[in-house]
Amino acid sequence: QLQASGGGLVQAGGSLRLSCAASGRRFNNMYSIGWFRQAPGLEREFVAGIHGNGGSTRYADFVEGRFTISRDNAKNTVTLQMSSLKPEDTAAYYCATDTIQRWPLIPIYWGQGTQVTVSS
Repeated sequence: QLQASGGGLVQAGGSLRLSCAASGRRFNNMYSIGWFRQAPGLEREFVAGIHGNGGSTRYADFVEGRFTISRDNAKNTVTLQMSSLKPEDTAAYYCATDTIQRWPLIPIYWGQGTQVTVSS
């Protein structure tokens, strides 16, 4: 089970910190986890991913150094720190995990989304 939290309303240029808490016997803290987002009328897109050992990360081009993904395997949590937010970052953000140790990850299990709204 994946539980995403931390979304909200923020002004352009502001910051938000999203968290994804993983639990359940199907979850292995060595699996890669990613953040994805979906804006109304658009397809879901990849935002950032982190390897199970935390040593490798990937970001979508549109992140442009504004977001940082990290994980705490002791707490089974993955965090997405977002700064310099833009109105175009407005979307529902989802975390997803793979089911084997693989990189880049293939998202198999999804959490519910957390809404991020950036006002201009």
